[in-house]
Amino acid sequence: MNSTPFFESNESNSLAQGSEWHAQTSADQDYINEKIALSESLFELNSIGSFEFTDAVRPGKDSFLALRQGYRREMFRSRSRNMALPMILAAATREILFDLFLELMDPLGKLVDCVLETSHSHGDGSHEDLYREKIDLPVFKSTLCDYETLIMNDGCTGVAVVNPKKQLEVQLDEHKMLMIYAEDLRPFEQILFSYDVWPMENMQFITEQDHVHSSRPLYQKQFDQLSFRLGMDI
Repeated sequence: MNSTPFFESNESNSLAQGSEWHAQTSADQDYINEKIALSESLFELNSIGSFEFTDAVRPGKDSFLALRQGYRREMFRSRSRNMALPMILAAATREILFDLFLELMDPLGKLVDCVLETSHSHGDGSHEDLYREKIDLPVFKSTLCDYETLIMNDGCTGVAVVNPKKQLEVQLDEHKMLMIYAEDLRPFEQILFSYDVWPMENMQFITEQDHVHSSRPLYQKQFDQLSFRLGMDI
């Protein structure tokens, strides 16, 4: 970990809003220092059992989830679009996560749209989505490989790949959870099985309790570089 990271929690008011944030009083400074020290201590935990974390996120001090590798099926519903679509929520240990994400893109086809999600400098928990239409999947994958460290370890960066015509989407979000949307989830499940990711009863995820995100100023610069490389519509 960077010796001076900044941390963002899932609270409505972020503990720190980037490297330009300054405390107004000594009491404010003491408070923020205490919170950052607590967050840093959380990142000393690298795994729970055999489940290894990336550097992007950790359970909060009051979390008691027994995190593990696996997935569960859900139904995504959108009132604004008047649609419902089957989906998978999945968690995978650090060692296989990036390769699994890349392989889960294959059922989408050779030409895809892509989305970069960023919450850099968004201390209120909101984020922006940058969109790029029609990119060759092999080119997109190759570009992501150049930024694997950013994608895996930045708690303010998420990536999604979309085939809008077939209503298919694969996402690796800021929490490093995998989300898959498709009418037919079976091709994606076969890939998950090949990586030893199985449906789990009572599967729970880090987002369902208190948790803390981590980022670095360097990651924001790398995110901007990746956006430029992909020709994102900013």
